[in-house]
Amino acid sequence: MRKTSPKEESDKGIYVISVAAMLAQVHPQTLRIYERKGLLKPERTSKNTRRYSEADISRLRRIQELTQIEGLNLSGVKKVLELEEEIERLHARISELELEMEESRMKLLDQINEMRRSFSLSLRGPSEIATRRKR
Repeated sequence: MRKTSPKEESDKGIYVISVAAMLAQVHPQTLRIYERKGLLKPERTSKNTRRYSEADISRLRRIQELTQIEGLNLSGVKKVLELEEEIERLHARISELELEMEESRMKLLDQINEMRRSFSLSLRGPSEIATRRKR
């Protein structure tokens, strides 16, 4: 049996609309509106019933914060959420690039050290190298 990651767990649709609405403290009709506006994309069962995940509930709470506290309309909320997702993707890409850069730096240092060793040996000449090998 394959283990699921925490991200996969948070993306799994487990709540019916009434429970999701209660958890987010909104009316179920509000969830339908958010879905029509493209702010939410709940999973659907084979019978087309909506299933909301933990990630959906978090997103609902963020939408509520943006509308009620920040005073944004749904169009503004959609743009903010898109920008936040893009920022998240960019941060992940930056982390990948930093890791690649560090790996390249380590390879380059290894190559520099190898070149130094080779250069050092070539300066010593064949007789000194042979002497050192006998020791």
